[in-house]
Amino acid sequence: MNAQEVLQKVKDGSMSIEEAEQYFVRAPFEEMDFAKLDLHRQVRTGFPEVVFCERKPLEMLKAIYQRLYEDNGEVFGTRAGEEQAAAVREVIPEISYNPVSRILKCVPERKGIGCVAVASAGTADLPAAEEAAETAEYFGASVIRIYDIGVSGIHRVLSRLDDLRAANCVVAAAGMEGALISVLGGLVNVPLIALPTSVGYGASLGGVSALLTMINSCANGISVVNIDNGYGAGYNAALINRLAVRGAEHSRQTD
Repeated sequence: MNAQEVLQKVKDGSMSIEEAEQYFVRAPFEEMDFAKLDLHRQVRTGFPEVVFCERKPLEMLKAIYQRLYEDNGEVFGTRAGEEQAAAVREVIPEISYNPVSRILKCVPERKGIGCVAVASAGTADLPAAEEAAETAEYFGASVIRIYDIGVSGIHRVLSRLDDLRAANCVVAAAGMEGALISVLGGLVNVPLIALPTSVGYGASLGGVSALLTMINSCANGISVVNIDNGYGAGYNAALINRLAVRGAEHSRQTD
């Protein structure tokens, strides 16, 4: 439950002022010995804390998920494995797991706002692309997926140009030489987030080649996240999308 929900409950009479006060005066984090849960992050940033699951022991991960779910009514985590998903399901039976994105989440259905396009150069880039797409959706964006449009078949990009141009932000996941983002940079007029992936043969150096290509692109409007960092790309895309929607609403109000 976030601050806005607490205030709404006070307004409609389903929560007393004393109960609401307890929400606001509690410590900004909860001590769990092995973790300090940032329960006030949504108050400060507009987005709740997300769990990085990789390498977390099963019992600790279960406790973290259960506590965040109890507090927020939802929980979202990245880089989870099959064994971790099975363990968390013991305490949150309705948890869902995507083995492609490795997202482990329990999130209520809600309608997204605006539009973020998530593109991938190839099918092998889908783990990073899906992590970005699900993250952007979790943080409130409506997402359109445009997959397998790599530059080895440039006509595939051109066939989806209208969708790409209609988005408030585009995330492009690519490995190999990472050329997709430069092509998009010359075709669209919205912010672009380059997401290098570790896909490729030996000289791709685990994504370093794609990363360097993206950093050195001569196209405009491109920012770059770390190799395989779909979460970072999706988070930034959601922020850009939120600002675009806010700007459009302000323009309508002042017309």
